[in-house]
Amino acid sequence: MSGTYLVSSFADKDRVKALGARWDPSRRQWYVPQGRELAPFAQWLPADHSAPTPSSSLVVPPPATAPVSLSQRGMPLSQLLQGVSTAVAQAFKSGVWVLVEVVDTRVRGGHVYLEVSERDTSGVITAKATAIIWSSTASRILPQFEAATGAQVGPGIKLLVRARPVFKPQHGFSLEVDAIDPNYTLGDLEARKREIRERLQLEGLFDLNRQLPTPWDYNLVLVVAPEGGAGLGDFQAEARRLEGLSICRFVYVHSRFQGDGAAAQIRLELLGAVERMREAGGLPDAVAIIRGGGAINDMAWLNDYALVRTICETDVPVLTGIGHERDNSVLDEVANIRFDTPSKVIAGIERLILQRVQEAKGLYAEIIQEVTRTVGGARPTVVEHFTAIEAGARQEIARSRQRASELLAQTRLNSAQALHAAAEQATTHLYEVRRLAAQQLSTARSEVPALLSEIRAESKQILQVARNQVQAHKDIVIHGAAADVRYVKDSTAHNFEDLVSQARKVLADARTDTQALMREIAGQGPDKTLSRGFVLARDASGKAITSANSAETHITIQFRDGIRAAELTQDSKP
Repeated sequence: MSGTYLVSSFADKDRVKALGARWDPSRRQWYVPQGRELAPFAQWLPADHSAPTPSSSLVVPPPATAPVSLSQRGMPLSQLLQGVSTAVAQAFKSGVWVLVEVVDTRVRGGHVYLEVSERDTSGVITAKATAIIWSSTASRILPQFEAATGAQVGPGIKLLVRARPVFKPQHGFSLEVDAIDPNYTLGDLEARKREIRERLQLEGLFDLNRQLPTPWDYNLVLVVAPEGGAGLGDFQAEARRLEGLSICRFVYVHSRFQGDGAAAQIRLELLGAVERMREAGGLPDAVAIIRGGGAINDMAWLNDYALVRTICETDVPVLTGIGHERDNSVLDEVANIRFDTPSKVIAGIERLILQRVQEAKGLYAEIIQEVTRTVGGARPTVVEHFTAIEAGARQEIARSRQRASELLAQTRLNSAQALHAAAEQATTHLYEVRRLAAQQLSTARSEVPALLSEIRAESKQILQVARNQVQAHKDIVIHGAAADVRYVKDSTAHNFEDLVSQARKVLADARTDTQALMREIAGQGPDKTLSRGFVLARDASGKAITSANSAETHITIQFRDGIRAAELTQDSKP
């Protein structure tokens, strides 16, 4: 298009349009067609009043050192930014394919506003920009992208988009997106899963949880799910019924399942819950990881190496019910049992419990049948044995009764004989005891007075000897104590005299030393020192100078008979 392009703002569009300006959609700029008078557009004309050609570049202001006239003090900001806009439009007349990662999305008036970035291998953002998908374009490309990938354009997803850089004076720089390649997104998601899968297989961890024995029955299940999710609600509807019947107990921990940090939070909640249950003394029969359906990129947050490795290394069978039947994550691949949805997880638990109940009922019926058959076959034998036992018992009772009668008669006879013999022996022993007692009593009566006199005589003799010994020891003790007292008294008097003598000597020495020190102190004053030929150097403030390093140039010197000023010079080196 030929004409003069204007430097106008969005607010001026109605005015320039009314004056006859036309809109150039490729450059997104108003222009005056060739041949039309430019005077009405004077306030929007570029500085040189000429339309920029396709090869024109951004207008650069004169150097700061160039003189500035009073009539033109600088380029208007709008003109400068419009020049940038023109340069960007000319450099990128069509879109280019760009790899981006979506940081944030907002929808307003049908338009989709994206915040996109690029990260290096360490995860640091190296580039960032704003992108826009206009409503007319979004209604066309987004449904196609979602149908092809099953993913929604949202935070964390990587895209290959066709975008054209645009710079507007009022809104700044942005990218206008007009196409998205779904194959790149599918490839990126699959590459991430393949990397995790290959790394775990190389480390020998991929099949660890799958190789654990599947739960034989369910009594305690740990459930990890996003709080308030629809999938959790479906799961709990059936779980409460099992808990109400005291069949199975469920422990719930909650975590985010999408967004930055979701995988790390799931790991912490899972490991913390298992450790608490381990310390309480009972591990769960299984761990159920569940969440409702969503877009593929919502599920992609679960394809995290650290989280998947934790599931592999968990020593409890893991059940997964994530999303819908078409959804698949690496968590499903390493889990002990994979279910399509949370509802199917609880259905699988119920099905196994029901299977065990039916097996128990069948075994119970078999036991009852076997017991009935065994009882029926054993009944004739039991009756026969009972009859024989009863007859034998009656015979044995009769023989026992006869034998008991005989033993009773014999016992009565033996008892009477033993009683008669005991009575005779008792009479004989009683007579003998009386005789011996009388004899002992007579002997004692004759011997006791003599023994008593002998004891009294020996007691008096022993008592007299003891008295004599006590008197002798008493005299010895009294004599020794008197000698010890005299010795202590003499020693104390002698020590006291020595102590008095030493104290007087110490006092005399101290008095002599004190007088000498006092004389020495009295002779050490400044006047005495000066009188012996010494001088005292002072600084300008009158303080004595004690170091050559701290001495000032101008000093005073005090002699015995006066003070003189002096000036110090630099020391000469030896």
